[in-house]
Amino acid sequence: MWIVLPVFLTTLASMNTDIVGGTCVPWGVYRSPAAQKGMISAALLVTYLLPLTMMLFCYSRIIYALTHKVNL
Repeated sequence: MWIVLPVFLTTLASMNTDIVGGTCVPWGVYRSPAAQKGMISAALLVTYLLPLTMMLFCYSRIIYALTHKVNL
């Protein structure tokens, strides 16, 4: 995630950055409203939901392993 996330967000930012009126506008220029919704949704998914899901899965496996391998 430490490598994939910056690469993904840099790619999305470069696709949506343009010079408007002599000023650089990052994350502000989209081809269509559908493209804007799609890219923002993908960024939300990859930035928040994917790491959260991975952490929940890994910690649940740790708890499962600890409860089934440890004898009291």
